[in-house]
This record gives sequence, structure tokens and C-alpha cells, in this order.
Amino acid sequence: MRTEILRYMEKNSRVNLEELAVLLGTDEVTIANEIAQMEKEKIICGYHTLIDWDKTGEESVTALIEVRVTPQRDQGFDRIAERIYNFPEVNSVYLISGAYDFLIILEGKTLKEISRFVSEKLAPIDSVMTTATHFILKKYKDHGTILTPKAKAERVLVMP
Repeated sequence: MRTEILRYMEKNSRVNLEELAVLLGTDEVTIANEIAQMEKEKIICGYHTLIDWDKTGEESVTALIEVRVTPQRDQGFDRIAERIYNFPEVNSVYLISGAYDFLIILEGKTLKEISRFVSEKLAPIDSVMTTATHFILKKYKDHGTILTPKAKAERVLVMP
């Protein structure tokens, strides 16, 4: 039942306990207790609202920054990751496979602000060897939600 609750909540964090209870064939109290327990166990770590910032008129830039590092002895990547994720500008830090070690998601008001973060805060960290910054130009789908409507097919009426 936990997996079903989590999958439902992943798509809609504004959970309707009555609807979820009906879908899972149980009662609202059981669902509420399961959710409370998963919050206590930190299985559910928080709740977020997905906002299409492009539609708000607010200027912002999202960047994906690949970072290659030299892991520290006896601490691997964890200490470096902690140092990076403690910057308030950083939204996410992932340890990844491939040519780079970390993928950092960063938000700022301008390209210059992002560039300044990379050059003045990230690059000077002792273990950081190289970085590559990629700016998100347009979001089509985020967290499973399609943000741009499908293009309507334009059909021309042909008269015989």
C-alpha cells in the first residue's frame, strides 16, 4: 500500500485522503496514518509545488552544472557534496556516473549571476577539477507534468 500512496502523492501532493482511500480500497484513517508514518521515517521528505515560472513574468535562469572532482580520502564524495549543497543558490546535487561526478541544479536571476556562482564559489573549492554549465532554455516537462500544450494540427479543408 505504501508504494501506491507514494506514487499517487508524487503526482499530486495535495492528496485527497478520501479519493486515495477509495482507490486503494481502504479508509481515510489508514491512509492518514501511513502518510504520517512515512513522514516520520523520512520516506516522504517534503512537499513541493510545481510552478511554471515562465508564465509569472519573473525573470529567472536554471542551470545544470556538471562538476568533476577529486574525492577526499576516507570521505569519498560526501564531504564535497555537503559543501556544495549548503550554498543557498543550489537546488539539487546528484552524484552521477559518466565523465562528471556531480550534477548540480542551480537557480538565479541572470546568466551572469549563475556564472559568478560557478567562478567565485564553486570552482575555487579545492577538490573541484572542472565544471560545465548548461542553461535550461525551455522546460517542456518537469516532474512528470507537461508544461507546454501540444501543438494543434492545422488541417486545411480541401473541397472536391
